[in-house]
Amino acid sequence: MRLFPSDRYPLPLPDGHRFPAAKYRLLRQRLEGHAAAGAPLEFVEPHAATDDELLRVHDRGYVGRVLGGRLSHDEIRRIGFPWSPQLVERSLRSTGAAIDAAAAALEDGVAASLAGGTHHAGTDWGEGYCVFNDTAVAAREMQARGAVARVMILDCDVHQGNGTAEIFADDDTVFTMSIHGAKNFPLRKFPGSLDVGLDDGVGDDEYLTKLAAAVDESFARAGADLVLYIAGADPYAGDRLGRLALTKAGLAERDRMVFAAARAAGTPVAIVCGGGYCADLDRIVDIHAATMLMAAGMPIS
Repeated sequence: MRLFPSDRYPLPLPDGHRFPAAKYRLLRQRLEGHAAAGAPLEFVEPHAATDDELLRVHDRGYVGRVLGGRLSHDEIRRIGFPWSPQLVERSLRSTGAAIDAAAAALEDGVAASLAGGTHHAGTDWGEGYCVFNDTAVAAREMQARGAVARVMILDCDVHQGNGTAEIFADDDTVFTMSIHGAKNFPLRKFPGSLDVGLDDGVGDDEYLTKLAAAVDESFARAGADLVLYIAGADPYAGDRLGRLALTKAGLAERDRMVFAAARAAGTPVAIVCGGGYCADLDRIVDIHAATMLMAAGMPIS
């Protein structure tokens, strides 16, 4: 299984910033340990997303302002990261990793970006730690290459994929499903193809029951040639921003449900990490690593 890490491209943040950027390096190192012990994992450097790839999704003016360091104060505040050349490179690599994972999944059946899930970025804005929308760009790129006709973005991050829904609002070739906290960020939620809003405090049983129905409906309606799976760690009970109450076992069952449905449909899956804001970074890494190992057919503890 090919994995595309982008943590070697630094994301400089001020002291005390609440985004846990170190989780990506720790995840890669954890999985490298599993690979050294025999897990079938291959680490591949992602390419930097090109202008052509970005402009299939994002407004030319917005892309130019990001690349050229001309974002307004309000745009920077909405994204939540200070602008820097390193932020640009990291965002391009993370988006490229989703594209590369999608292409690899079409060849191998499954692949993953070890970052991404930047679903709050819309056509002409970034938001909520998302500069470019990696899964949207990957979906458009696979279509542009003629590799697929229809794509499903299966979003299991705890926050609604408002940017993804906005981008594909008038495009029935990309099916967007989001299961998320109904009262959580973002305040404005764009309607996707299928939205499942959950009350604060929902745990494993209710989450998995509603996810099972949503997954069945999504596969029935989407007719997708590729699934882009946002496997957020933030529905976890210990997450600072999640407001749900899933256990690690519940999140593993979520992953198992998604992978089983994709296998039954014969649909390749490209995984991106999504959010995770637990104060204990090891817990975030545990959740993301379990997703990757399950996708690779390895047992998880």
